Amino acid sequence: MSATDLMASELTLTGRIRTASNATFLGSIGDALVVYKPIDGETPLWDFPDGCLAHREVAAFRVSEALGWGVVPHTWLRDGPLGEGMVQLWQEQDPDQSAVDLVEAEHAPETGWKHVLQGQDDKGRMVTLVHEDSSALRRMAVFDLIVNNADRKGDHILAMADGHRYGVDHGLTFHRKHKLRTVLWGWLGEALTAEELEGIDCVSEGLQGELGRDLAELLTDEEITSLAERCAALRSEARFPAPPAGMPAVPWPLF
Repeated sequence: MSATDLMASELTLTGRIRTASNATFLGSIGDALVVYKPIDGETPLWDFPDGCLAHREVAAFRVSEALGWGVVPHTWLRDGPLGEGMVQLWQEQDPDQSAVDLVEAEHAPETGWKHVLQGQDDKGRMVTLVHEDSSALRRMAVFDLIVNNADRKGDHILAMADGHRYGVDHGLTFHRKHKLRTVLWGWLGEALTAEELEGIDCVSEGLQGELGRDLAELLTDEEITSLAERCAALRSEARFPAPPAGMPAVPWPLF
C-alpha cells in the first residue's frame, strides 16, 4: 500500500489494547494492520507538558529514518475514527524470540547476552535482567540515547523472525532534560562503532535540513536544540555513557 493510501484510505478499528496507559487501538487500512493512538486519548503527564505524545512518536520515526537503521516501524499522523492521532504499521514479532528477559540469576546466560542488573522477585528469588548482545539492539540503544527515551521497557522491543529488532512506544521522548530510562544498559562504557558514529552524524546533519524542518512541526525549539546537543555530546565521547546519579536508570515496570 502506498503512503498516499495509508494517509487517505479509511482507518477501521478492530480492537483496543487494554494494557496501554493511553487509548491504543488495533485497526486496518485496506490490508495493512496498524496501531492507532488518538491524541484525545492521551493522559496528560506532568513531566512532558509540551506538545503531545503522538507528535513525539512521529518525531522518533523521523529520527530513526535519518539514522537509516529502521528502528521504528513506519509511523505517521492522520485523522481517524477518534480524531487525529499517531498511526503505526503493525509488526508481528516472533513468539519464540525475546531480546530482553528476566531470568533466575543462577541460570543467567553467559554467552551472547549482556547482564544489566540483579534483584529479587516477589518470591525472594534472585533474578537477573539480561538482553541480547546484538548489533540490532546496540543500534536501538544508540537511538534511545539520541531521542532521550524515558520508557524503553523490555516489551517495547519487538524481536522479528529475521533478526531485526523494532522499538515501539516512543511517546516519552525528546525531553529537553535528561530522562533516559532503559533496560539496554549492557554496553555501558563501550566504544561506539564506526557505523553508530556515522548514524549520529546523519542526524546532526539532517537537523540542518529536511529532518530539522520535519521536527519543527512536531517538537519545540528547545527540544530540537537539546537533540542536537545530545548528538554532539555522544559523538564527542564516542562511547555508551553511564547513567547519571540521583535518578532512575531503568523504567518501572521493566516489562
